[in-house]
Amino acid sequence: MELWCHCDYGLDGSSGGLSLMFRRWATKKQAGSTKNGRDSKPKNLGVKKFGGERVIPGNIIVRQRGTRFHPGDHVGMGKDHTLFALKEGNVKFETNKLTGRKWVHVEPKYGYELHPIYTKVSGDSTQVTAAS
Repeated sequence: MELWCHCDYGLDGSSGGLSLMFRRWATKKQAGSTKNGRDSKPKNLGVKKFGGERVIPGNIIVRQRGTRFHPGDHVGMGKDHTLFALKEGNVKFETNKLTGRKWVHVEPKYGYELHPIYTKVSGDSTQVTAAS
């Protein structure tokens, strides 16, 4: 608020006819209240299943923007970089010490299975051969 004061003296310079006039200038109230109060919806990002937790196929492990975590064994990645389990098992987080890259793996419940190309069937028994 700004005050303005005007003093009026008589013609002879005496202060006998002293009159004070105060004038208050027009001010505008700050109109910011209608522009405030907006916020974006929460995106619910972060780790959903931590290391050692049991997951089934389709469970979301990490929701993220960009590839902060990279998909490892038995982990898929959606178009929005969401990591999800491809097999039933336990979640395992791994960090590469040289690059600092973080990987998410699912250790399968039933162990690692050999691809059918490495198994040879002869008669009643199944023999496993290693390719060299």
